[in-house]
Amino acid sequence: MSLADAGTTVAAGSSQAATFQGPSIEQFFPPAIFFAGTPFEIDRLVIIRFISVAVLLIIGIVGTRSLKLVPGRGQAFIEYGFDVVRRNAFDNLGEKDGRRFLPLLASIFFGVLFMNLTGLIPGFNLQGTSRIAMPLILAVIAYVAFIYAGLRRHPGKFLRNAFFPPGVPWYLYIIVTPIEFVSTFVLRPVTLTLRLLMNMVVGHLLLVLFFSATSFFLFDSHSLFALFGVGTLAFGIAFSFFEILVALLQAYVFMLLTAVYIQLALAEEH
Repeated sequence: MSLADAGTTVAAGSSQAATFQGPSIEQFFPPAIFFAGTPFEIDRLVIIRFISVAVLLIIGIVGTRSLKLVPGRGQAFIEYGFDVVRRNAFDNLGEKDGRRFLPLLASIFFGVLFMNLTGLIPGFNLQGTSRIAMPLILAVIAYVAFIYAGLRRHPGKFLRNAFFPPGVPWYLYIIVTPIEFVSTFVLRPVTLTLRLLMNMVVGHLLLVLFFSATSFFLFDSHSLFALFGVGTLAFGIAFSFFEILVALLQAYVFMLLTAVYIQLALAEEH
């Protein structure tokens, strides 16, 4: 029996019908708060993004304002997070290029992480990356950095080698060139965008499903179906911790793939 069927069955024996309201995609498009109907429309999700960026800036400024040789807990926590990005940048790009692109990679990692985590904060309950605009903007930034790195390092042959890989027989270019164009210049930004977006959307919908079902079973069913609420609550709590891991992992993957794409553009074979 599905949750909706359970709600219908319970409601039939009650004087006031109760129905289960599951999650919907409309939750990602809350009503406009400011500038409704204009290109500058601001809703709750946009405000969440603003707050995420503001909190990230405050933590960065306050946490690095008075650095000490022997760091305290706050400074140590910030240094550990930054060191994760630094080691990744140096491992993929080398020390020289790693230093050049470290600010970009750190901004992507912490920006994505903070916006991912807002879905677990009471009062927010919505990820800043759960609508396509933010993942798409970040993917475009990574894409521009990749193109910039390639053209800067190999101005005369970056695009030529991207479309016409060396060592391939000339008569195969009619097949290889379209494949290289799509895989390098289309699929990379698209997959970066969709991977982050879909993970955040699905995570939000599952959390809403678990906790909506808990509320329905415990407060609206008025029968033995209330026992199901204990199970859905347990699943909701467990999945909340799992979402923290997913938020961290998606931020790391986005940053890692950006570094890898830049490294491919800088490679000598280009």
